[in-house]
Amino acid sequence: METPLQKSTKSWLPYALGAVLVAQFAGLGVWQISRAQEKRAAQDAFDRQSGFTRFVDGMDVQPFQQLATEGVFDADHQFLLDNIIVDSRNGHYVLTPLEYSPDEPLLIVNRGWAARSGESVEPSALEVPDGRLTVRGRVGALPRAGYRMGAAIESPSTWPQHAVFPTLGELSASLGREVQPFVLLLAPTEDHGLLRRWEPREIGPRRHYAYAFQWFAMAVVLAALLAWNFRKRGHRR
Repeated sequence: METPLQKSTKSWLPYALGAVLVAQFAGLGVWQISRAQEKRAAQDAFDRQSGFTRFVDGMDVQPFQQLATEGVFDADHQFLLDNIIVDSRNGHYVLTPLEYSPDEPLLIVNRGWAARSGESVEPSALEVPDGRLTVRGRVGALPRAGYRMGAAIESPSTWPQHAVFPTLGELSASLGREVQPFVLLLAPTEDHGLLRRWEPREIGPRRHYAYAFQWFAMAVVLAALLAWNFRKRGHRR
């Protein structure tokens, strides 16, 4: 036979669980709004950039800031980022280290996307100008994966090296040199690059606002059901 305490616990447990779910749904809605604001800020930062700032080692940089520097491309130590889909085609981002000073970290330059050819890319995609040159682009980052299986660098002793969602630390270890804490997305106006579409391509702010509306709507509906059931239960008494 149930005790009064057990009966009371069974009676209130669904409301407690429901309240927890309402709080979680509302929290997810707030998180989606926060993500939308972040995406809007990133898009605004991308849109308002004008002119190129000369890069100096150690300077503070902002996402999508336009930079210009001089250096020499290291054609012998390039990376191919695998599984990059563009227009429903599989290919690679081609990352080429740029040395602008022997005493300073290398700058990893994403020269753009190249279609897959066999197990690699066409040799022409790996060709870069000789000698010192001016390089312009935007401050960017490496593509990120929610989950990665296995090592980032597939063949550490073979160049160009194939990589699956590596970190800058892993590229640095493979190169045996320190690298800058960002990637330079080569400007579309530069001649020594490949296919480049650097606009923010993740889920846009509108999609996040739509998700937020869904979570808030679920929270409101569940709260209303709990309130209705509570009032109905009270009338029965």
